[in-house]
Amino acid sequence: MKKFKVRIEPDALNDIKEISAWYNEQQPELGTRFQKAAIRHINSLERNPQIYAIRYREIRCALVRKFPYMVHFYIDERNNIVEVLAVISTCQNPEIWIEKTAKK
Repeated sequence: MKKFKVRIEPDALNDIKEISAWYNEQQPELGTRFQKAAIRHINSLERNPQIYAIRYREIRCALVRKFPYMVHFYIDERNNIVEVLAVISTCQNPEIWIEKTAKK
């Protein structure tokens, strides 16, 4: 099984930081737990990202364990790169998914 390089876009890192800050305001250390869970899950994408179905355009989504957020990512098969575009609440309108993950 080939390994993929995982690249996290700055917008996705900002999503994680903002979500973590919000969770920490709700309960001390909850944001830290979210951040660790999200990063652990993102790092796991290097092994087998194809197990996640394409949800829209060529974007796949992976649920962050124990939190209502999904990692939205694209697989560049030719270069063996997983590009994480956003981390979005499952409560968000799916139209926002398309806006947030539009290639720049």
